[in-house]
Amino acid sequence: MIDRRKALIAGAAVAAGSGLAADPAAAQAETAGRDAALARAFEQVKPVALAGGIATRQGLAWSGATGLRRADGEAVVNAGDRWHLGSNTKAMTAAVLARLIEQGRAQWAMPLAAAFPGMTMDAGWSGATLDDFMSHTAGLKDDAVMGMAWLMTARADARSLPQQRRAIVEKALAAPPSGTRGTFEYGNANYVVVGAAIEAITGRSWEEVMQAEMFAPLGLTSAGFGAPKGDNAWGHRRVGATATPMDPADSGSDNPLALGPAGTIHMSAADYARFLKVFLNEGDGWLKPETVQRLVTPAEGQTYACGWIVLPPQPWARGPVVAHEGSNTMWHAIVIVDPAGGQAVMGMSNEGVRGGPACQALALGLLGA
Repeated sequence: MIDRRKALIAGAAVAAGSGLAADPAAAQAETAGRDAALARAFEQVKPVALAGGIATRQGLAWSGATGLRRADGEAVVNAGDRWHLGSNTKAMTAAVLARLIEQGRAQWAMPLAAAFPGMTMDAGWSGATLDDFMSHTAGLKDDAVMGMAWLMTARADARSLPQQRRAIVEKALAAPPSGTRGTFEYGNANYVVVGAAIEAITGRSWEEVMQAEMFAPLGLTSAGFGAPKGDNAWGHRRVGATATPMDPADSGSDNPLALGPAGTIHMSAADYARFLKVFLNEGDGWLKPETVQRLVTPAEGQTYACGWIVLPPQPWARGPVVAHEGSNTMWHAIVIVDPAGGQAVMGMSNEGVRGGPACQALALGLLGA
């Protein structure tokens, strides 16, 4: 999540990048180094499980996983397990809105009145656009519309998810901005607004649009929403030394699903690599190169673009580097992308408390492997 940004930047700044080995012996050594980075990060932090991957322009170049699917069992995680990506979902929501823009169904800097025609809005939102919400500079604070009271009651809301999201947007926009317009303040509510706009533009739920516009065309067959069910790792809540498995059939195994556009997508490492190829291959045929560039370029004076933190220049990278972390407190994920260098590293864990530092240690270890 955004609160780990300083540690992510500091670690990335001292890591050394690694390219693809040109001969079998070098490739074997490179794989061994990556395997060792995974083992080292796991032993240092000891989360329930830890997985990682390296994506290139061709796809998943390396992946590994170690640890248990459940802290109270013996089944081990494997390369095909699906991992909850938390707030890394935001880049996906932004990318799908960009796809709608390419189709002529939306526009960059789309005014709120165009995204939500007929909705009553306080005058304080005059001039605000969807881009402001994607960059967390619209002036919307989570506590105003998605505070503790909402978190405690949202799972019992009988309305459809689009109706729930619409209600959040109506509440937010009927009142003056709860934060300062133009000032960065990270919040999930911003992307619930973006998701609700996607629903208003298409007439379909955000989940349906993500399936039709991203999962299907990119071949993300493992992707879904909420805690991954079936034959898979479970998320964990940790209190002290005890990690408690969270049954994915329990609604408490993830944030309320109305929060979806801000952070409920899960998928395998291989499918995550397929999504990251979009940013390593100038759109990879799914988006236009200029669209991808806009998604990863922040407004002047800002360091957050459309679902991506833009890091300071890195000595190991061939160009600007973007990154993000995500967690629903029971899972954790991190990704660091060097688009010009054609490489991205990722780390995923099935718990939040130890998963965060473990994912960071793994990502930085992979960069230096």
